[in-house]
Amino acid sequence: MIKIQLLNTEQIDADMVTVASLDKVVEKPHTLLWVDLVDPTPDDFARIEREFHFHALALEDAQKRHQRPKIDIYDSYFFIVFYAVRLAEGESLFETQEISFFVGENYLVSVHSGTCKEIDGTVKRWRENAPKVESAGPAILLYSILDAVVDNYFPVLDAVAERGDEVERAVFDGDSQQALETIFGLRKNLLGLRRILAPERDLMSTLARRDVELLGQESSVYFQDVYDHVLRVTDAIDTYRDLLSGALDVYLSVTSNNLNQVMRTLTSWSIILMTGALIAGIYGMNYRLLPYDTWKHGFIFAILFMAILGGGLFAMFKRIRWL
Repeated sequence: MIKIQLLNTEQIDADMVTVASLDKVVEKPHTLLWVDLVDPTPDDFARIEREFHFHALALEDAQKRHQRPKIDIYDSYFFIVFYAVRLAEGESLFETQEISFFVGENYLVSVHSGTCKEIDGTVKRWRENAPKVESAGPAILLYSILDAVVDNYFPVLDAVAERGDEVERAVFDGDSQQALETIFGLRKNLLGLRRILAPERDLMSTLARRDVELLGQESSVYFQDVYDHVLRVTDAIDTYRDLLSGALDVYLSVTSNNLNQVMRTLTSWSIILMTGALIAGIYGMNYRLLPYDTWKHGFIFAILFMAILGGGLFAMFKRIRWL
């Protein structure tokens, strides 16, 4: 599906603009054109290629999903790949949506699969702030979309922080298995998010440069703002990764300490029981020379001796906190 949004000073009726007439509309210098391709078909890409004459490599990247975030600079336009990230339910904390952009001197072409709420929200803000958008050209449109996309990264980070608190509670509450699963699940999510944001940071750094003539020097401050947000998110991810590494170390320390305590407890009881078994074994041997063997109170004496010795050992292990 091809959606055409038009903002201009020449009062061109947007409803009268068709795909076949896009090349003529783009030639008008005071016209700002936005073409949004939603779930595009090969025929849609063929139409766009005829009207805008995009490079075959850029069109191929736009059609083949799961591209790395990047910016390719051509003679009269940019090709950008960016990712929207939203909260998701289940094992993965987030889901991604790939968005491709062709940015020219007075037009922007966006390509994505499914509904993109960031783009829908930008259309609404665009209509409400038409004069400002018109004066700024396609740069402000691109900024508005990217700003909305990056703003939705922060709820994902909040969810990571909440999971981190759950990990800490699970570690110290003794729920070791749950803590370990949560730690490795979070590390996997953060690694996936880092793979997206690291190249996006470099991309935004390129857009924020003042020597990009196609976007204009006045737009660099807008992209610098988005770059700062991406940088904040990236730094937060690195911080959470460090916290998770610390939580994993704490988990291993707690597990090792618990294991040592179990071993000390088992060793203490083994010594206590083995002492009694040693006395019983000696007096159970078939030798007449054993002391008190013929004494009528010998059995009671042996039981009391084992009890006293076992109690003494129990008190000693209790004092050194082995029990």
